[in-house]
Amino acid sequence: METQRKSSEGDCGGERGLLHAWRGYSCSVTPERLLLPRPVLQVALGARHAVLLVEGGQVYSLGALPWKQKASVATDPTPEGALSGQRVLAVAAGSFHCGAVTEDGGVHMWGDNGAGQCGLSGLSSVPNPTPVALMEPESSSAQVVSVLELACGERHTLALSLQREVWAWGGGCQPCLNAAASPVWRPRKVEQLAGRRVLQVACGATHSLALVRCFGPGDTQRPPVDKCSQCNQLLYTMTDKEDHVIISDGHCCPLGVEPTEDDPPTPALKTSPSEPVLTSHISASEPPGVTSSDSAHTEDSGKEGFLANEGEEPSSAVSRAKNSPYPDERAVKEYLRRLSDNTQADAKTATGGRQALLPSAGLASSTLNNLASCASAVGERVASTYEALSFKKMMNFYLPSRPPGSEGGAEVGDLTADRVRQEDSVQTKKSCSTGDIHEEEAEGLRRRLSLPGLLSQVSPRLLRRAGRSKVRAVALTPVVGAVPEAKEVLPSLQTEVWSWGSGEHGQLGHGDCSDQLQPLCIKSLNNKEVVRVVAGAHHSLALTAQCQVFSWGRNHCGQLGHMEKPSTVPRLTKMSEGIRVWDASAGERHSLLLADGDCIQPIIYYSGQQMREGEEEEEEAVAQGGEEEERRVGGYTQQPVLLPFCMNLGYVSNVCAGGGRCMALSDRNVMGLIASLHELASTERKFYCKLCNIKSQVIRPLLELESLSSALGQTTIGVLQTLAGQFGGLCHLTGQHSASLTSNLRRCRGLQGLLILNHHDIFLDSYSDYCSAVGNFQVMGGFQSLAKPLLDAFGKSPELLQRLSECSEENAAVPDLMVALFYLPFHHVQEYGRLLLKLATCFEVNSEDYRKLQDSCSKFEALSLQLKRRRKEAEYTFHFWKSFPGKMTDSLRKPQRRLICESSNKTLTLQNAGRFSVNWFILFNDALVHAQFSSHHIFPLATLWVEPIPEDDSSLHGLKVITPEETLTLLASSPSEKSKWLRAINQAVDQALSGTAQKSEPPISRTAAYTFYKEGRLKEATYEGGWVSGKPHGSGVLKWPDGRIYTGTFKNGLEDGFGEFLAPNKPLNKNDCYQGHWKDGKMHGPGTYRYASGEVYDGSFQDGVRHGHGMLRSGKLNTSSPSVFIGQWLQDKKTGYGVFDDITKGEKFMGMWQDHLRQGTGVVVTQFGLYYEGAFKDNKMAGTGVLVSEDDTTYEGDFSDDWTLSGKGVLTLANGDYLEGSFSGEWGSGLKVTGSYFKPHLFDSGKDKTRAVKLGRLCVSAEEKWQAVFQECWSQLGCEAPERGEHLKAWENIAVALTSHRQHIRDSVSLSPGLLSRSHSKTLEGLEVVPQHEGPITMERYDLIRVYLLNACDTPLHPLGQLVETLVAVYRMTYVGVGANRRLLPLAVTEIKSYLSRIFQIVRFLFPDLPEEGVQIPEPASNIQMKREPSAADAPLESPRPGLVVSSWTLLLPVLLPRLYPPLFTLYALEKEKEDDVYWECVLRLNKQPDLALLAFLGVQQKFWPISPSIPETGDKPLVVSTTKDACFASAVETLQQISTTFTPTDKLQVIQLTFEEITQVVQSLLKQDFLWSMDELFPVFLYVVLRARIRNLGSEVSLMEDLMDPSVQHGELGIMFTTLKACYYQIQHEKIT
Repeated sequence: METQRKSSEGDCGGERGLLHAWRGYSCSVTPERLLLPRPVLQVALGARHAVLLVEGGQVYSLGALPWKQKASVATDPTPEGALSGQRVLAVAAGSFHCGAVTEDGGVHMWGDNGAGQCGLSGLSSVPNPTPVALMEPESSSAQVVSVLELACGERHTLALSLQREVWAWGGGCQPCLNAAASPVWRPRKVEQLAGRRVLQVACGATHSLALVRCFGPGDTQRPPVDKCSQCNQLLYTMTDKEDHVIISDGHCCPLGVEPTEDDPPTPALKTSPSEPVLTSHISASEPPGVTSSDSAHTEDSGKEGFLANEGEEPSSAVSRAKNSPYPDERAVKEYLRRLSDNTQADAKTATGGRQALLPSAGLASSTLNNLASCASAVGERVASTYEALSFKKMMNFYLPSRPPGSEGGAEVGDLTADRVRQEDSVQTKKSCSTGDIHEEEAEGLRRRLSLPGLLSQVSPRLLRRAGRSKVRAVALTPVVGAVPEAKEVLPSLQTEVWSWGSGEHGQLGHGDCSDQLQPLCIKSLNNKEVVRVVAGAHHSLALTAQCQVFSWGRNHCGQLGHMEKPSTVPRLTKMSEGIRVWDASAGERHSLLLADGDCIQPIIYYSGQQMREGEEEEEEAVAQGGEEEERRVGGYTQQPVLLPFCMNLGYVSNVCAGGGRCMALSDRNVMGLIASLHELASTERKFYCKLCNIKSQVIRPLLELESLSSALGQTTIGVLQTLAGQFGGLCHLTGQHSASLTSNLRRCRGLQGLLILNHHDIFLDSYSDYCSAVGNFQVMGGFQSLAKPLLDAFGKSPELLQRLSECSEENAAVPDLMVALFYLPFHHVQEYGRLLLKLATCFEVNSEDYRKLQDSCSKFEALSLQLKRRRKEAEYTFHFWKSFPGKMTDSLRKPQRRLICESSNKTLTLQNAGRFSVNWFILFNDALVHAQFSSHHIFPLATLWVEPIPEDDSSLHGLKVITPEETLTLLASSPSEKSKWLRAINQAVDQALSGTAQKSEPPISRTAAYTFYKEGRLKEATYEGGWVSGKPHGSGVLKWPDGRIYTGTFKNGLEDGFGEFLAPNKPLNKNDCYQGHWKDGKMHGPGTYRYASGEVYDGSFQDGVRHGHGMLRSGKLNTSSPSVFIGQWLQDKKTGYGVFDDITKGEKFMGMWQDHLRQGTGVVVTQFGLYYEGAFKDNKMAGTGVLVSEDDTTYEGDFSDDWTLSGKGVLTLANGDYLEGSFSGEWGSGLKVTGSYFKPHLFDSGKDKTRAVKLGRLCVSAEEKWQAVFQECWSQLGCEAPERGEHLKAWENIAVALTSHRQHIRDSVSLSPGLLSRSHSKTLEGLEVVPQHEGPITMERYDLIRVYLLNACDTPLHPLGQLVETLVAVYRMTYVGVGANRRLLPLAVTEIKSYLSRIFQIVRFLFPDLPEEGVQIPEPASNIQMKREPSAADAPLESPRPGLVVSSWTLLLPVLLPRLYPPLFTLYALEKEKEDDVYWECVLRLNKQPDLALLAFLGVQQKFWPISPSIPETGDKPLVVSTTKDACFASAVETLQQISTTFTPTDKLQVIQLTFEEITQVVQSLLKQDFLWSMDELFPVFLYVVLRARIRNLGSEVSLMEDLMDPSVQHGELGIMFTTLKACYYQIQHEKIT
């Protein structure tokens, strides 16, 4: 032992983790130093042994180890070999067993296992550390739970898991088990704490403690507190009587049945983790032995007591489980008997009597507090409840900590009035397991969290009586969940302490000595900010963030730090003033407290029994004896005493007590680091205590003053409440930080855990916000206004304020003291900087730690300077308001407003001001104020621009101030004043815009909000968005008071660019909405206007009206007049060519308009097949026209009204007969005819049998259609008229349009992603590059132009693409629906040809060197030679060489026709319907024939039949037999079928050409030689292929190709092939089938 121990006083080694041991507290005690090979990290003490954890994770044992195979007493630390190879993170020691937690979260136990405390069944003791697994019972697979820490008692063990859940095993540890139950041999989860976040656990000999984080509003698992979890009934009920309210907690759960010894507990009693136990819902549960229902104070009972019916029969009582907080009948009678006895007892009751009384006192306390709690929960709205219940009388009668009244049943001896005044009455509250019931600091907010079910039961009458106005309550301590605990990096101060187990000595803290089989919350410790709990053998300690120690339990040796009774509730340990305890430990009959004293070095206090060396034998004797024997043996402390040797131990970081021993871990001051860390933590603890004192002694009394609202006024009251809230937040943060620093001292004592280093932003932001709040209150004159209320609160000699504010000035005024008090936290910022710098000096200058410390230090120093500057600004502003005229002060004075400079000394005047005028300019941090006599005007700084006026010979020092509606010229008195004001205004503007005045000049372009005040279009409108030099510019939102809103871009103060406009339509109670382009404040360009009436206009605008091409949809399909017009508009009227689809009538008009009326030539088609073309006048068919019916009956002549014939004309019947004469009447309702009837001669076949009228003569020509559409495209290119402009300018306009549209889409995409695909974006980027548009056109350049046009027409953002999209829309609008009339086919075809020619005109304008239509492109000789080389097989493809001729068909038809194909092909199908039907019938009949029969029928020469009479060679295709179908020329048939999948004639001709090539290849393989076709040989074979291809609308395909074929290929090889197909079509129609 001599080698391992030595006196602690003489050792000055520079070491860490030094271990010292001693016993007792006398002056003669000298601690021994225990030497270990490595620094000690943690110590745990049992009854006679110790477990030590050293650096590196090794574990050592010391003392009596009877569980070892060779029971011995280890005088030297002995390593636990079974843990070698394991890295241990934490150790724990019970009375006679030990535990360790390894790095992977595993648990190892060893020692005595008589009650299963080691978690291993079948063993009475465990000699060596053995793994114990915590298994999750619910999981299907065996899932091991990781553990954070252990706590060991005498016969049980607790573990805290990584999920912050508590597990328990051993004897009497598991909640909800009867005392007679056998020990728990396997770890079990404590279900009653499931769902709560447990922070720490502690074990006494037979009781357990848990530190739990309070639930907040954001916690999803917060158990409800107003209903019973078993039967789901309300725990509290309220009955509204005449003059009072009865609040009853008389709920008796019918499910709480006591299990017998034979029967196992029923499942109803077992709660799941998600279902909190019954008592979790009781606001103030009574101790066992008292019924809750009996405590209901009913009016009908007529008794003062809580029980109305004493003689209730046993059979009527509901039996209850032992773990229920409700008593049985016997306990009730016992209670009543004791109550009546104690009422008449003598005041000097013996100790035994006191112990007997405790449960009843606890009951009274509990019952009352139940009522008080409930009432306080409602009290915020029901003020009269307090009076109704006469709480003062009841409190004086029932509370055991108060002097008893005349009927008092509590002991008088120790309960003096002084103690009542000293101690917080809340400490005596009965504890329970619900959430917070009463909190002084944030009553209103917390009550709503406590009893939500109660408020719904308050009677309206009581609510009406609670009308007294109150100042809004301010939460000085942030409500649980209101502060996000600084993003979870700071430790929680919102905690509760829960206890369970044996309560024989009151160690559970619930106000009684009853055992508690399930965890209950100690309510008196709520809101005390407990950060650590400690359990001795039979007593408990709770350490708070404010460095106070609460203690309760057995106190026969003074181990609680006081000698007051009863000790069944937590009471403050008596410490000298200024002593701040930050660590504690408890042994069997003593407690150790580690505290801050006057210096940095920690000091140790001892409380409890004196122990002398060599007293083990006496100890055992004492264990057998009683309290008097214990005191006689060693003596004890009345209150904690300072250990005289503690200063010699160095910097103590931990204390440990166990059995009768004490140990301490300390460090020497290496490089000053340890001292600096201790100083930082000590300073923070001291500062937190100071802030708490200010909060409780000054701010809270101040806020509770009734005279406050009248003294301050509404605005200043709000500012004060904000200030109090900020102070509370700063105080809370300081408390969290102090707890974190203390925790760091206990653990690593390094920089890793310093939050001020790693999360300094939290501190900087909190102090900055607090500074703003203090400054705002000072600016509003709040401190001066508080003079009278403070006089009421603190009297004329405010020594308290003087002491708390640390003000050295004598006889200082109360407002000045308050200013000093609220600015006190500013000095602490300097302290942070100083201490961080001190820490930095402990490290090498080039180290990372040094850099981080210096960085944080500089941030706090910068903040300190900033806070000083902001304080000066607030003081300067406050003194300015004192001298400012009163009326203007009221309107201009704002909490956040600070004065920068003002011109009362004429340093700045207005140019051209009147001789007697007064112009006073005041610059604030948010506005420039121009004051004149009794009026003033405010110019917000965000929309203020200032620039110096160049000085000329007049020597005027001018500044030009620009605001949105005014421009002022200000004259300074001198150049220096001019530069001063210029700099001040610019810095103030920059500060207002960015929050920091860094630049010398603020940006000209900025974002701000402004409300216009001058008369005009924008009066009272509010604009928010971009500005440039006083005018809205860029994106913004403009709102008028009448509800109009414009959202979009601005230019020079006017709407310009793309925007959305909403205008309310009051009669219809809907909005008109416009989305589109603007120019100079008016709608201009493409846009969509949705009218409130339901109409939608989509098209062009000019100067705010519809002008150009547009489409108007009126109504919907189910309304009275649905219609669609698409066409040209002129000054808001339909004028020019347009198409009108009247859906109700089933008519469609295509023609000319003027002033909304049909005027000129036009065409009308109806859904019944009528077709009219001719003249219109005043919206009617008037003049010459042609009318054709579905059956080809035709009238050509004069009309006077719609479908009304009037005048001369000719009526031709379908069979060719015709009438000629005068007609009158409406078509289809009987015509009057005066004229001649003609029937052409039957044999006059030479003349055309029909008088067929040529259609299309009396309608609008294709070139006149859609001129507005093409005009818009030309104007986008910068041309007033077609080809009148510069093509270079046109390319620039295209680039600008693409870029702006792309930017608009990118902005839209940021709002709704997915609008712009990657390929589309790439296409746009490619189009923004201007192609080569000058120089000779070669084949290569021609191909590039073709590709460019394909891409350009593929996106509507390009002018050409927009043109194509619009043309497609109008074409479909014209020829779809009613417009699908076969007589419109010629018009549809000529319209497409017109499109091609007009678009080609634009293309030639963009590419001026592109030749005219039909011109040959010269090809370089080298290219020709290279192209001729490859093979003869390619020759047929190139023979017509269509690509060599410039053609709008090849350039533009591939772009246009696929989009127009559906309506166009429908017209072809209607036109060719009869011919196609004949053709199809023939195809179906002929296709029934087998291949050989059909070939023979068509006259195909036999040599082309794919059949050979000889036996085929191996590898040949199988023979075609007589029954085979669809096998011959199958590849050619498949190829030809593709003609229906192509759009353009060129593509269809390519299909035909490939078909011919397939036929040729088949024949050549048959003949095994080259072969040249003759038409006689080819035609039958091709006819066979056409028949087998079964193309349904072949006639339509042929007609489409014929009408739209490129003229350059009509006479080449492709032309011949097309003619062959056409001939086949006619041949099939006329084929005779035999």
